[in-house]
Amino acid sequence: MFLKLAHTQTPVFQESRKLILECYRLTKDFPRDEKFAMVQQMRRAALSVHLNIAEGCSRKSEGERRRFFEISRGSVIEVDAAIDIAYSLKYKTEAELKELGGYLVSTFKQLTGLIR
Repeated sequence: MFLKLAHTQTPVFQESRKLILECYRLTKDFPRDEKFAMVQQMRRAALSVHLNIAEGCSRKSEGERRRFFEISRGSVIEVDAAIDIAYSLKYKTEAELKELGGYLVSTFKQLTGLIR
């Protein structure tokens, strides 16, 4: 926010920011008994996507960058798995999850490209 570093302008960083904001928005009205379970885990994983992209972009070695991008991609998969359970439990409809799903797919594809 304050450093104005180049990675903040990359498409993958901007997309992951949308992913986390949408994840927070969607989980706001999950059942109260999920507040310290699924909600917290989904938010933590979504934040992990964004933060690992930032940290990976700061690394000089290609191997280190790739490792942070792999961790980030794993967190994308974690959010997707949690969303699948939330959908199965009828916390959200498919229509309500569509925007988040788009951010998940886009971020996953971009991270895969950076890892290769």
